[in-house]
Amino acid sequence: MDKQNLLEMIFRKKYEEYREATEELQPADLARILDQMDKNNRLVAFRLLKKDVATEAFAYMDPDIRMDMVEGFTDAELMRALERMSLDDATDLLEDMPASVVKRVLAQSDPKTRESLNRLLHYPEDSAGSIMTPEYVRLRSTQTVTEALNTIRQVGNKAETVYTCFVVLRSRLVGVVSAKDLLLANPDDKIADIMDDNIIFCRVTDDQEYVSREMQRYGFMTMPIVDNEGMMVGIVTMDDAVDVLTEESTEDMQKMAAILPDDDAGSYFNTSVWVHAKQRIPWLLILMLSATFTGLVTQHYEAAFTALPLLVSFMPMLMDTGGNCGNQSSTLMVRGLALGEVSTGDFLKVLRKELGVALIVGSVLGVVNGLRIFIMYRSSYPNDIVNYVLVVSISLFFAIILAKFVGGMLPLLAKRLGADPAIMATPFITTIVDAGALVIYFTLASWMFQLPK
Repeated sequence: MDKQNLLEMIFRKKYEEYREATEELQPADLARILDQMDKNNRLVAFRLLKKDVATEAFAYMDPDIRMDMVEGFTDAELMRALERMSLDDATDLLEDMPASVVKRVLAQSDPKTRESLNRLLHYPEDSAGSIMTPEYVRLRSTQTVTEALNTIRQVGNKAETVYTCFVVLRSRLVGVVSAKDLLLANPDDKIADIMDDNIIFCRVTDDQEYVSREMQRYGFMTMPIVDNEGMMVGIVTMDDAVDVLTEESTEDMQKMAAILPDDDAGSYFNTSVWVHAKQRIPWLLILMLSATFTGLVTQHYEAAFTALPLLVSFMPMLMDTGGNCGNQSSTLMVRGLALGEVSTGDFLKVLRKELGVALIVGSVLGVVNGLRIFIMYRSSYPNDIVNYVLVVSISLFFAIILAKFVGGMLPLLAKRLGADPAIMATPFITTIVDAGALVIYFTLASWMFQLPK
C-alpha cells in the first residue's frame, strides 16, 4: 500500500475501503505515507481515518509536518490527536507550538493532564524533566504478586510501559520490579521480597544526554526520575533516549563538519536552502579567514619554492595527509568523550597512545612516500633526489606526529574549558595542522638545500 493507492481511494470516494486499508497498516508506516502527501491531501486523508487509527499515526509523523497539520485542526481534532500520545511526546509537540495553540490544548485538557503538562513544560530545556513522562506503573511493597498484576491491568493502558514497574512509598522510590519478575514469582509473594532495592535513578535537572548515556550504560529500558527532594516524578523510556542520542549525534556531526546546529531546522529536504546556507556560512567564513595563516607561511617561504618548484607539488599531499591524521584522532576523541570512554583526566594516557600511533603511522607513510618520490623523480632530479626524499619523508613524519597530537589534545582541552569538543574537530584541526606542516616542510627544505632565508 502506498500514497497513490490511498489517494485514489479517496478521489473515487471509496471511504470504507480506504478505512479498512489504513486500519491494516502499522501506524508508523501510515505516518510515513501521510508525510509524503502534500498539505491539502494530507489533511483530507487524516480526517477520513478512523479516530483510533488517526491518533496512533499522528504520534509517528514528522514533527514539522505535525506542526503544520495542527494549524488546520479544530479544538476537537487537536485533542483527539494528542489524547493517544504519551505526556512526554505531547509536551515535546507543545513546546514547539505557538502560545495560542498551547493555550487551546491546556484549556481543553482535564485538570490532572493540565497539571502534568504544565509541570513538564516548565522543566529546563534538554533536561531529564523535559523528556520524561509521569505515566508509569506504581506498586506498593506490601502488595502480593496477584495484587500487583491486578494493578497493572487497571492502569497499564495509560502507562508508558508495563515492562518495568516502580515501587513507591509516600512518593519515594524504594524498589523496581519487572513484569518478568512478577510472572515468574509465586502469586502470594510480596513485592518487597522480589523487588530490586539497589536503585539507579536520575534527577529532573540532569542533562538529557547524561540520562540517555546512563540508560545505555546499564542496559535499562526505563530510567526513573526523581526531583531534588528525592520524590519520584516520572520515567524516561528507551524511545526518548534514542531520540536524544540521535539528536546529540546529529549536532556533533554538524559541528565537526563546520555547520552551525539549528534546533528549528527539520530534516534535510524539509529545511530551506536559506537555512542550510545560514548554518554553513559563519564557520566557512571563520575557516576561510583562518587560512590566512597558511598563506602567510607560504609567502614567508616563497624563495624556497621559487628556487625549487618541485617542492610545491608535494604540499597538497603533505597537508591532506596531516589533516586526515588529525581528523582521525579528533573523531575518536569526540566519540570517546561523548560515550564516557575518555575523560579530561586521561590527558597523559591519550598523549602516549596518540604519539605511539603517530610514530608507527608516520614511519610507514614516510617510507612509502619516500620510495614513491625516488621511483618517480630519480631520472629527472638525479643529483637532488636523495634530498627530496629526505625532506618530504621527514616532513611527513613530523607532520603526522603534530596532527595526532593536535587531534587528540584539542577536544580534551575544549572539554576541560567547558566547550563542546566537536567544535575543535575537523575545521580547526585542519587549519592548525596545515600551517604547522608547511612550517616543518619549508624549514627542513631550506636547511637541506641550503636556501637563502
